[in-house]
Amino acid sequence: MIGNGCYGEKSGEGRKSTAAEDSLKADKRDEMVNSDNQKVAISFSRSCFEDGFHPMLKLLMVNFRGGLEMYEDGDIFWNKDTVRFKNELERNITIKLGYANAKIYKCEDERCPRPKCYKAYGSGKEDNPPCDVPGFENSKMKLVRHVSFVDCPGHDILMATMLNGAAIMDGALLLIAANESCPQPQTSEHLAAVEIMRLEHIIILQNKVDLIQENIAINQHEAIQKFIQGTVADGAPVIPVSAQLRYNIDVVCEYIIKRIPIPERNFISPPNMIVIRSFDVNKPGSEVDEIKGGVAGGSILKGVLKVNQNIEVRPGIVVKDESGHIKCTPIYSRIVSLFAEQNELQYAVPGGLIGVGTTMDPMLTRADRLVGQVLGEVGSLPDVYVELEVNFFLLRRLLGVKTKGTEKQGKVSKLSKTEILMLNIGSMSTGARVLAVKNDLAKLQLTSPVCTSRGEKIALSRRVEKHWRLIGWGQIQAGLTLDIPPCPI
Repeated sequence: MIGNGCYGEKSGEGRKSTAAEDSLKADKRDEMVNSDNQKVAISFSRSCFEDGFHPMLKLLMVNFRGGLEMYEDGDIFWNKDTVRFKNELERNITIKLGYANAKIYKCEDERCPRPKCYKAYGSGKEDNPPCDVPGFENSKMKLVRHVSFVDCPGHDILMATMLNGAAIMDGALLLIAANESCPQPQTSEHLAAVEIMRLEHIIILQNKVDLIQENIAINQHEAIQKFIQGTVADGAPVIPVSAQLRYNIDVVCEYIIKRIPIPERNFISPPNMIVIRSFDVNKPGSEVDEIKGGVAGGSILKGVLKVNQNIEVRPGIVVKDESGHIKCTPIYSRIVSLFAEQNELQYAVPGGLIGVGTTMDPMLTRADRLVGQVLGEVGSLPDVYVELEVNFFLLRRLLGVKTKGTEKQGKVSKLSKTEILMLNIGSMSTGARVLAVKNDLAKLQLTSPVCTSRGEKIALSRRVEKHWRLIGWGQIQAGLTLDIPPCPI
């Protein structure tokens, strides 16, 4: 579910994998019991820390499409790396939302032992590959789940990006580095954010157990269990894994199948898709007749998108007139292609991550300019708001702020008139000025118009020590909308 910020190596640089493998063979193989009392075999090796290696919390968002697609940027599932941008590769952290798809299979032979009978492949794999478990090579594997993964930043200063990714997901994989103390400052903040975004299905992965001794891993496992008591993750399974050495990845596949159900989808309503990324796919120097339209990426919440369908994007192009009033003009376009990874589609249904190729000017989609907007059928999208009236709830204490020793985290003060907040509404991050506060109701003036609807949940963040910190959440009750010009088509 959520990715990392400074989480650890992805390419293996600075990490002696061969030494780790050698020590793993020499060490004792033991068993850990997760929260379901299912025994999970796991190996521990002697610690092999490297200078400058500072792993942190990591979270992956999971979105289901009925079959399975999944990945992790530590090479955990099927060698699909979500970190693709130059500054991310140089700094070895997640900055933008990463994404990938995978398929989870299960051996059709019931005698095939668990959890080895589960296997994850890329989304291009055939539907019935042969089983690779010794003794069952003649059996076929059955496709049981498509899964999409969004790799969100775990670093505290990229909290808004994490909230944007959480808006479209069905479940979460919370990765905690075994060679770091638990909880890290932002772990509580991420769990609160997961609860705000109504993610009920969580699996906790205790990663990098190959880097520490057995007793340290067990102690941290107990610390994790203690930490999640009373949180949205209470009762979630804690699975020890090694992403680099691919230990217990089959266990993770089994838990995804059994613990995270496929939600009911709405195929009948007009389509509505949240945009979490947008691109200009044209290379510099392309000829005019080779130019392709802009691409929007995200997840369909309801309805079905089809090739050649006319679409609308709201709020669209936002400008201010001479008097300072905000005006927005929706973008009207046509779908020319639909993709899930490298798989071209004729239509796309709710769930999973979809790339929508359009006839839009690529200038409108380059560098994530459409992030936070809503794409759907012409004339069917929600209203565009410039002011919101919300029913809010504030956390008791600040989350994600480091404290010294036994020092308690600071209390969250009440909202005050004219203060500036940051709101996360769907995949949109926008500033807001508090116009009025009465009890648990607040009137907020948005710095950017937002396409949303009544009843939607929002996350509230406040500037604390130069960083935006999650302070609470709210629900939209009413607001001031903009007049949308009629479709010219």
